[in-house]
Amino acid sequence: MYRAIEYLGPVGLGATSPQLFRAETNQCEKKICVVKLSANRLGAKVLVNELLAARFGQWLNLCFPPGGPIEISPEVLGRSGRLTAAGVLPGWHFGCEYLKGAGYVTKYNLHRAVNKEQMAGVMLFDHLFHNPDRTKNRKNLLIRRENSGYKLYAIDNSHLFRRGRWTTEMLKDLTDNITLNHRRSYGVLLKYYLKPTHFFKYVQAVKDIPGDKFTELIDSIPEAWLPEPGERQALLEFLVARCGKVDWVMRQLTDLIPDIHRRTNIN
Repeated sequence: MYRAIEYLGPVGLGATSPQLFRAETNQCEKKICVVKLSANRLGAKVLVNELLAARFGQWLNLCFPPGGPIEISPEVLGRSGRLTAAGVLPGWHFGCEYLKGAGYVTKYNLHRAVNKEQMAGVMLFDHLFHNPDRTKNRKNLLIRRENSGYKLYAIDNSHLFRRGRWTTEMLKDLTDNITLNHRRSYGVLLKYYLKPTHFFKYVQAVKDIPGDKFTELIDSIPEAWLPEPGERQALLEFLVARCGKVDWVMRQLTDLIPDIHRRTNIN
């Protein structure tokens, strides 16, 4: 979790109108966070989606920037005329650590990345939770030069469940469905870089998530983001059911890999 210290201004042109804050972690580490406010035009459920992604990013060791709920106090809001005029309320919002020096992934720089195999986990996550926005929006994959080389990062998980603003009926309909995404960077990765074996450890990581972790995740969602108990229960049931289909989801993806790259048989 994070605590906002200072408002720095708007950042980017995303549908959720992200804002930049100086923040502090529970361990008193200073961070710069990109914050999605609870009153964004897509609604508070996109914050639920972001929290879900942040937790799975931790469990599966995905190349997502760290993130979590961020508390913005009345005092911090009061020091910003922009936020006050916008009617932003104090309380819990969602913050993601800002990646200084990152640029967008293109067909000209993707080959430089030293962690392309990690994208197997991101693809698996995106197909488990119906996120078409990773490649539809060219700004949701970043690359940054670090000491170990150029590293890929996947950002912005607001559009899970196809469009972000889900309902209990939508979750039921999506439980047994999949829409394969092999556009743009995903198509290049599947064609030239990824093998079925790259997906195996992420599948196993999903299987190794203890059942009580899903309950803890749902319980950690701020009440203001998801006040209806029925929606919380529906999301919990979706998580359990969908993760139970992880082998099937993986097979749909690995079937897209050309035969020349199939070094390992999948049962």
